[in-house]
Amino acid sequence: MSAAQQTLIDALSKAPMRSFHWIIVAVCMLVLVSDGIDMQLLGIVAPLVIADFAVDRGTFGIAMSAALVGFGIGAWGGGWLGDRIGRRYAIALAVLVFALATIAASRSGGIWMMAWWRVVGGLGFGAAYSNALAMASEWLPDRWRPVMLSGLAVGTPIGGAVVGWIGPELAATGGWRGTFVLFGGVTLLLVAVVLAVLRDSPSFLLSKGRLEEAHRLARRVLRVDAVLPGERTGSIRKEEPAIGVLDRRNLRLNVGVGIAFTAAAMIAYGTLNWATTFLTAAGFTLPQAGRAVSVAGITSLAGSMLVGVLIQRFGSRRVLVALGIALLVVLGTLGTVVERLPDAPSPDQRTGTIALLAAAAALFSAAIAAMYVIMARGYPQSCRSAGIGFGIFMSRVGAISAGGFGGVLLDLGQGSVVPFFTMLGLGALLISAAAFVIDRHVPPVRSI
Repeated sequence: MSAAQQTLIDALSKAPMRSFHWIIVAVCMLVLVSDGIDMQLLGIVAPLVIADFAVDRGTFGIAMSAALVGFGIGAWGGGWLGDRIGRRYAIALAVLVFALATIAASRSGGIWMMAWWRVVGGLGFGAAYSNALAMASEWLPDRWRPVMLSGLAVGTPIGGAVVGWIGPELAATGGWRGTFVLFGGVTLLLVAVVLAVLRDSPSFLLSKGRLEEAHRLARRVLRVDAVLPGERTGSIRKEEPAIGVLDRRNLRLNVGVGIAFTAAAMIAYGTLNWATTFLTAAGFTLPQAGRAVSVAGITSLAGSMLVGVLIQRFGSRRVLVALGIALLVVLGTLGTVVERLPDAPSPDQRTGTIALLAAAAALFSAAIAAMYVIMARGYPQSCRSAGIGFGIFMSRVGAISAGGFGGVLLDLGQGSVVPFFTMLGLGALLISAAAFVIDRHVPPVRSI
């Protein structure tokens, strides 16, 4: 087949990773890291805000869960917007929204005002996430897509690692309000980077009838001088009609992804948002607890990158089952260790606790990243972006539950973390079970 006869997907599949691909991935990753910094900032400084607002942890859960409500709406709605105005402008608008909302949240005088600004920020968080992943997916060659998407999925935990490392010190110097202003202001600079660097893919331009622009971009970046007739998919044959996300043919995929993504997000946000709270209650100082979350962010990167390779080697079904079982064991052990910590943990006890938290982070981040790989392949081209948005929306159920009820479960334990970690363990079991519901897994491939 000559280059002139290739479809766009063929050209992307056969093209090597060029400098422009790496730049697109790097900027998308920067967006997701900034997303994670601003989103997880409240969880890192939670003890200070709780003391300032003079509320209990259960009530504070309202503010913790507010961003996740906005995130779910923003992911689906932002995906819809990106399909219409382009990923580039949708990402820029999303970053602008959550940067300004982070700055505005610094002026909050109580729980409800903080919750309002976190909802607004969440709209930006979700829209940035779904569009950044969609943009990267459209540019990447097929053989690179599982590994790169699984790596990008960890952008939010990396942001958590950054803010967990430096957030407590910044809050100690300038207060939690000054920390919100600082991070929000830095994020505003990213808007200019997005507009200057990112470009919508040829496949998106073709879908909008912008043929000349699509051809020019393909020639310059992909080095394909071709008439690009459109994208083919492996999920639906070209002659089949386009279907929507909620079509009955997607039923098992929707249910399985919904269950697994909800459970994995519940574990992730429950652990990351409340780690500083349950660790400081167990004898850690706030800087020590913040660094523990930072280490968890680093291991999240390793887990998310590794899962793409594992899926290529063993297939997504086996990997998802193994992740759920491993999470159950690690979370059970972590809960037991935290429960038995003395009022003043020794350095070895702190190290062991951090190691378990880091292992859990690697596993739940791998499970989340696996969801994106499964969705990118499982949903047909006609509803792929919307399918990813749907999955993110469903994951917010678990994330909101963790943010809203995590504090309630900790309070219910009256000093015990058993109720909290029991709920996380049930989530791990659901991840393994969902692997048998999903009917469009990524098959194993022996080489990339």
